[in-house]
Amino acid sequence: MSDHYNRGVSGERLAVDFLISKGYTILAQNYRFQKAEVDILAQKDTYLAAVEVKTRSTAAFGAPEEFLKPAQIQRIIKAVDHFVVSNNLNLEVRFDIIAIVLSSKTPSIDHIENAFYHF
Repeated sequence: MSDHYNRGVSGERLAVDFLISKGYTILAQNYRFQKAEVDILAQKDTYLAAVEVKTRSTAAFGAPEEFLKPAQIQRIIKAVDHFVVSNNLNLEVRFDIIAIVLSSKTPSIDHIENAFYHF
């Protein structure tokens, strides 16, 4: 497996552990719908957090959350809508990003709530 793939997998594992430690329940990981994939769908109280995990080995090329493109956001929104309807959920949806930088012995984790909005 590539370093890029391994970095992504370890970043998602860190993100899941982080969310659980903050009281979230993980409903799905790597949820796919059409051409979209949502890294983590997690519930806390009356919220469904659709979480995109961005993992980098260094912040030298910009913050990880800056790598989310508008077309990707639109695909994520469609996938989350499908998940909510398919599972008959009555939750308020929030789109979050967890940005992880693995450059030191202790990874930095930044949870950005409401990172983008759907209309």
